[in-house]
Amino acid sequence: MSEQRTLEINVPVLARVEGEGALELKIEGGAISELRLRIFEPPRYFEKFLEGRHFSEVPDIVARICGICPVAYQMSAVHAFESIYGANTGPWVREMRRLIYCGEWIESHALHMHLLALPDFLGFGSVIGVAKEHPDEVRRGLRLQALGNDLIKLLGGRSVHPVGAKVGGFYHVPSQGDVDALLLRLHEALPEAEALVDWLASLDLPDDQQPFVSVAMRHPNEYPMNEGRLVSSSGLDIAIEEYERHFSEHHVPHSTALHSTLEGQPYLVGPLARLNLNLDRLPDTVKAILERSGIRFPSQNMFHSLIARGVELHYAIVEAIRILEAYRQPTRSDVEITPRSGIGFGCSEAPRGILWHRYESDGDGRVVSARIVPPTAQNQMRIEEDLRLSLNRFGLDRDEAEIRLHAETVIRNYDPCISCATHFLDLTLSRDE
Repeated sequence: MSEQRTLEINVPVLARVEGEGALELKIEGGAISELRLRIFEPPRYFEKFLEGRHFSEVPDIVARICGICPVAYQMSAVHAFESIYGANTGPWVREMRRLIYCGEWIESHALHMHLLALPDFLGFGSVIGVAKEHPDEVRRGLRLQALGNDLIKLLGGRSVHPVGAKVGGFYHVPSQGDVDALLLRLHEALPEAEALVDWLASLDLPDDQQPFVSVAMRHPNEYPMNEGRLVSSSGLDIAIEEYERHFSEHHVPHSTALHSTLEGQPYLVGPLARLNLNLDRLPDTVKAILERSGIRFPSQNMFHSLIARGVELHYAIVEAIRILEAYRQPTRSDVEITPRSGIGFGCSEAPRGILWHRYESDGDGRVVSARIVPPTAQNQMRIEEDLRLSLNRFGLDRDEAEIRLHAETVIRNYDPCISCATHFLDLTLSRDE
């Protein structure tokens, strides 16, 4: 029987997540009476900063929203503007955009798994403890992360806040020598990625089955990155232009992040949702690795997000090899852009889930308005619901330290990018003159 007590847990700063957030939890009479995932970072006003800017500046500005997934912001933006201006960038640009996205998935997933999430599942406070007991696995993770960074640098010019992408294509063409060098490293990394999935599947992850709705992009014949429709496990199947008819955002007093709902209900985006909805789009070689793991998808176990990240990292290496083995240097790396007025949409699969953009452009190519919906803001209500369900199942009569650690584990399992989520769409300023 649960102990009838009042317990207040305050985690003032969440460690091992991107950005700064906090958790407030109150347990009264054996039940959770208050639960708030506080995101208190100041609003960053990126949408307002973009107003009046020329479209050519936007990819480099939005890349600064996130140091971990800048490519996702660039890809959603360039697709949105190209839809307004009617630009057809052709197959080379399409493949290179998919390649740079592979780099971001490899880099971001390796970072989250090894430095942020795995210490929770292995019983350590940080990656330093993990490295003492599993040095080879941590070194492997760091090698994979470095490979992802270098793949981004190939097209982006640098691995953090890359500057190589533009509306219409890329600013430069990688040399065949640089491509061959990376291709060799990708082949060497492939067995390491397979071993990573095997290792993750061998861990004793909590069995935390929950009811939730998965939302992701879906492409007719490939695992989604830059293109596709928006689908859900509850039957949604819409074009990205229809996003605002079904999804909405609202403010809550305890957070500077907007909370998103689908038809009024929380939903999940990210690797687990993507894999749940796109298992049949994986190549057979990746499916075989997943089959060998013994873990079945679609899965309602929230902690299988870790397995999904490992599978996606493996897939990104397989996909990058496919693209680079067919690589040919083009005569130019972009197409001419002729601005015109209109509204355009872009949506891509950031490592943490769908990243949706809408821009209005005037006839000179300047931004009239911008709206950016990041994955963490979409997941925030789901995180709070997950905390409530998972903590009840874990047991509210446990001691404070155990409850605190389990709550932090649940949050870190989402890989929240809190800085990305701190957006305000509207700024109202009044002064007494």
